[in-house]
Amino acid sequence: MFSKRILLLLSFAVLSGALLLPPPVRAWYPRLDSEALVRPAPSGAIVGTNRPYVIGSDETLMEIARRGRLGFSALVNANPGQDAWLPEVGAELLLPYSAIVPGAYRPGITINLAEYRLYLVEEEGGLFRVRIYPIGLGREGWLSPEGTYTIAEMIKDPIWTRPETMRGDPTVPNIIAAGPENPLGSFWLGLSLPGYGIHGTNRPYGIGRRVSHGCIRLYPSDITDLAARVTRGTPVTIVYQPAKVAIVEEQLYVEVHPDYLGRIGDLYAEVSAQAARLGWQAPLDRRFLRGIIAESRGIPVAIDRTEAALNPIDKGPAS
Repeated sequence: MFSKRILLLLSFAVLSGALLLPPPVRAWYPRLDSEALVRPAPSGAIVGTNRPYVIGSDETLMEIARRGRLGFSALVNANPGQDAWLPEVGAELLLPYSAIVPGAYRPGITINLAEYRLYLVEEEGGLFRVRIYPIGLGREGWLSPEGTYTIAEMIKDPIWTRPETMRGDPTVPNIIAAGPENPLGSFWLGLSLPGYGIHGTNRPYGIGRRVSHGCIRLYPSDITDLAARVTRGTPVTIVYQPAKVAIVEEQLYVEVHPDYLGRIGDLYAEVSAQAARLGWQAPLDRRFLRGIIAESRGIPVAIDRTEAALNPIDKGPAS
């Protein structure tokens, strides 16, 4: 039987329109055609819709991210002020499912390290379908490589061999066979850069964090899904882009993520330059934009529409 506390939380969730998270199946999003299909446009595109979620008892943001099909850092950044390990029960979180598609979107894979996301773009009936997969990536000292590559090999149920860089650790075996303990998960998608690839993981709570030796990790079910949609030769572009800009229906949107490498000296100048390249000519609200940059929540914000910026949650039906 439900406890009174759980019943109260469920009632609050229903009344507020908040999303109750099902057990994770696949983490990629968005699922709805209306949120995933975009037309070719040089000014960029936004896919997905943010959702609300009411925090239950004994939940952490890491658990919510896993069940909500998100990366840990994306959820933490989208909700400043919430303790990741002891969040406020009954408080409403924003689940960041909306994103500006990075770069000149075209068929293939684009990985934006700054936002811990992999984008798969596929042509479909004259449109582009965008799928977003949260990822884990290289930790400090083992940065995931930027550049343009292709998928060079695809191996199902790979065998993990301890790399030379880990030979000094006696607690790590030299070889791990395919199975639930294999760090590579069920698929290895090797890049044309030897030694690096996209793969699954036996540690799903590392998704949305910098934990690997440079490879790109996906949730176990996601790597199976991705492997079924790509082939050898699929282009893979890896970038580090903390700030993204798009013009949609004559409205300027900006999405800013933490610059964890400290590479972009002036994010305001970077956003302004991107907007200019897209043809935006209206003046920017300098104070408002600097506030968006200071927060770096990683959600698309209408830069000159204050009401939309202050309330970015769409309470529509969950995908």
